[in-house]
Amino acid sequence: MNGTTMIVLIVFISVGFGVIFDMYKKHLEFKEKTLAHNSESDEEKKQLKQQLSALTERVQVLEKIVTDKNYSLKEEIDQL
Repeated sequence: MNGTTMIVLIVFISVGFGVIFDMYKKHLEFKEKTLAHNSESDEEKKQLKQQLSALTERVQVLEKIVTDKNYSLKEEIDQL
């Protein structure tokens, strides 16, 4: 192996490791962004579940009011 071949080989190895290192850094940045996005999505899901449970409770209360016998009796009296 002569000197020129060794220099070319060293340059290729250096450039190759540089490219691989940059790819790895980009991969880590992407992973970090994905995790941040997922945590935001989890927080949003939690809020939506709380809203859904609150609305479900309100609908149940309204169903009780509407199906109550006194409510229907009051409606009949109001119609007279």
